[in-house]
Amino acid sequence: MSMKKIDARGLSCPQPVVLTQKVIQEGHDVLEVIVDNEVSKENILRLVNKSGMKSEIRKEGDDMVIIIEK
Repeated sequence: MSMKKIDARGLSCPQPVVLTQKVIQEGHDVLEVIVDNEVSKENILRLVNKSGMKSEIRKEGDDMVIIIEK
């Protein structure tokens, strides 16, 4: 499957995690999640680690982009 992008900026937890989990369950191989706060980033990284997937983070201004791969 192709890369799926999730823009979770401005959402409070657990919404970014719920959105990310839903897309993972849909079977996408690569996800790009954009968040704007540290709590959301940490919670998504916990989900990724529990799912046995790999992640990479990069800063873009005030936002954090999390690339998730199976």
